[in-house]
Amino acid sequence: MSSVFTTQTPWVKKEEVKREWYIIDAKDKVLGRLASKLASMLQGKHRPDYTPHVDQADFIVVVNAEKIKLTGKKLDQKIYWRHSGYIGGLKLETARKLLERKPEQLIYLAVKRMLPRNRMRKKLLKKLKIYAGPNHPHLAQNPKPLEI
Repeated sequence: MSSVFTTQTPWVKKEEVKREWYIIDAKDKVLGRLASKLASMLQGKHRPDYTPHVDQADFIVVVNAEKIKLTGKKLDQKIYWRHSGYIGGLKLETARKLLERKPEQLIYLAVKRMLPRNRMRKKLLKKLKIYAGPNHPHLAQNPKPLEI
């Protein structure tokens, strides 16, 4: 007996992927909503030919990271931590201090934690460029403005 479904959806190969450059202004954007959109775009889910196991990430430039917004009391209550591996090596930092010290890190960590925890995460994150101010060195790529 033959199958009713004889045609298959073609998978995209990594050589066939055409990458675009986008620029996003993070001024007055909510961190979580921006990060979820960035994570989705990095995975290639906005493309009609989305293939889960192929790196289809477009390059994304985020500017004005220092003007990102957090809702509620998250600026003072959200804690970012890291550990050196030594006894007593736990370092705690609130979102407000991290925003003052390194605003790019705030967006980077939010996007990183929304991506799947597999081998592709490191490749996808290399295509995300985050800058604290309005200036960036990617003018030669002619990034298209993207409104979120």
